[in-house]
Amino acid sequence: MPQRLDAGAPGFAAAFAALVAQKRDDSADVSTTVAGIIADVQARGDAAVAELTARFDRVDLDALGWEIGGAALDAALDGLTPDLRGALDLAAARIRAFHERQKPAGNDMTDAAGVRTGVRWSPVDAAGLYVPGGRAAYPSSVLMNAIPAVVAGVRDLIMVTPTPGGTPNPLVLAAARVAGVSRVFRIGGAQAVAALALGTAKIPRVDVITGPGNAFVAEAKRQLYGRVGIDMVAGPSEVVIVSDGGSNPDWIAADLLAQAEHDPVAQSILITTSAAEADAVERAVMRQLETLATAAVAAASWRDFGAIITVASLADTLPLLDALAPEHAELMVDDPEWLFARMRHAGSVFLGRHTPEAAGDYLAGPNHVLPTGRRARFASGLSVSDFMKRTTFLDCGPRGLAAIGPAGAAIADVEGLAAHAASIRLRLETPT
Repeated sequence: MPQRLDAGAPGFAAAFAALVAQKRDDSADVSTTVAGIIADVQARGDAAVAELTARFDRVDLDALGWEIGGAALDAALDGLTPDLRGALDLAAARIRAFHERQKPAGNDMTDAAGVRTGVRWSPVDAAGLYVPGGRAAYPSSVLMNAIPAVVAGVRDLIMVTPTPGGTPNPLVLAAARVAGVSRVFRIGGAQAVAALALGTAKIPRVDVITGPGNAFVAEAKRQLYGRVGIDMVAGPSEVVIVSDGGSNPDWIAADLLAQAEHDPVAQSILITTSAAEADAVERAVMRQLETLATAAVAAASWRDFGAIITVASLADTLPLLDALAPEHAELMVDDPEWLFARMRHAGSVFLGRHTPEAAGDYLAGPNHVLPTGRRARFASGLSVSDFMKRTTFLDCGPRGLAAIGPAGAAIADVEGLAAHAASIRLRLETPT
C-alpha cells in the first residue's frame, strides 16, 4: 500500500521530510566499477570496448559489425506500419517545432562609451546520444534527445545503443532515421559512454553526451563530466499530481500508474484536497493493477514509493510541491494557472485535467528529458542550448578604450597585476 499522509495530522512535517529525503537511486556502489571501465577504455580503446560488449551483451563486435549502417535504419523505417510511421513523423514534427522556438539569439550592441559587446551562439561539433537497450528502449527518447541537437546545428550526431544477443530494436533504429542521427554503434553501458567521451579508433569523440541509462551509465556520465559535456545525471522518474477533489479517480490512477510502470523505484504522488478522492483513487489504482500488463513493476513502485497526501486547500500544496521539486507535476484542478503561477520548482508542468503526462512523453513538443531526484530546484530539462555554447565578444576601439581603460588600469594596480595595467596604459599612451 502507498504511504498515506494528512497535512493536518501531528507528525506530518517529519513524515513529509522523510518522503522528500527518501533515496530511490540504485543503492549499489558502482563508482569503483565504472572508474575501472573508464580507465580500461582509455588505456586499450576498442579492445576494451569489444571485450566488455562481449561480456555484457553477448555480442562479438568484430564479427557482427560495430556500426549499424544506414541501410538497416532505412529498412527499420520502411518496416513500420503506416499508423506507427505517421505517429513517429507527427511526434518528430511537433518536437522539432517546439525546439525551434528555443534557439537562442545572440546580441551585438555599442554603448555610449563606444564599446561594442555581444554574444554569439554556436553548436558543438559532435554530440553523443545514449539509447538504452533494455527496459527503457524507447523510440520517443531517441526523438527527444536527437532533435534538439539537430535543431542546434550539431554536425555529427553519434548514437550508441546496446544490442543484447546482437539484435537491435527496430523502433529505435527507425526513430534514429526520422530524427536525423548521423551514425549508430551497437555498444552500450559505461564503456560506450567512455568511448564517446574519450574517442577510440572506431568511435568518434564527441563534445556532449545525452540520453538515459542505468546506474552504470549515469555514473560514467558523472565521472566524465568536464572532459565532455552531459545533459544531467538522472535518477528514477517521478510525478506529483495535484487535484482539487473534482477529478476522475480513474484518470488520476492511470496517470499514477503510467509513472510507476517505468521502474520499481519510480515515484508517483497524489496531493488532494479531498479525503474521499484520495480513497477513490487508491481503490482505482488497485483495480487497474489487476489488468495492467506492467503490473509487476508498477505495483512495486506504488507499494514502496507511492504516496497520497491530503491537504486542507490548494494553497497548502505549494510548499509541498516546491519541496518535492518533481520531474513532472500534473495540475488536475479547475484553475491550474493560479497554481502554476505560484509554484517555483518542477521539471515540466501539465496544466488541467485533459493534459496527461504521457502526452508530454511522446509528442506534445516539450522535452521529456527532465531533472529528477528534487534537482528541479536548480536544473532544467534538455533543450537546444545544451548542444550549443555561448561566446562573448568585445571591441573597444580607440574611443572605447580611452573611456574605460583608465579605470581598468587602476583596478589592475590595486590587484598588483602590473602587466595587466601596462597592457592598457601602453595603448592609451601610444594609441597608434
